[in-house]
Amino acid sequence: MAKEEDPKQVILVRKDLKLGRGKMAAQVAHASVSAYLEAVEHAPKVADKWLMEGQKKVVLWVKDEHELFDLYKSVPKKIPTAVIADAGLTQLDPGTVTCAAIGPWTDKDIHKLTGHLKLA
Repeated sequence: MAKEEDPKQVILVRKDLKLGRGKMAAQVAHASVSAYLEAVEHAPKVADKWLMEGQKKVVLWVKDEHELFDLYKSVPKKIPTAVIADAGLTQLDPGTVTCAAIGPWTDKDIHKLTGHLKLA
């Protein structure tokens, strides 16, 4: 059973882009790795614990870029984050922001920010 202090990561995906499954998976992977690397640098104990405890991830929908950035801006600076912009090689224009990752960080702190969102 998960505890409030257990680390998790949440990835916010823009629903308005209607990404294909493969494209969405790639963007979520980019966000997850990028935020993890941020955690390794700025919160190494949390990063290590997350890595050793199964790398819990939850993927959630946000309505659009505006909602994504509203949530992103509300994340305390101590929590590792990453915003992903597409290279524009396939489905999207270059620079299109597709998703953002929050954490790894404590389940409790991330849930306060994202608990109202629906699973993707």
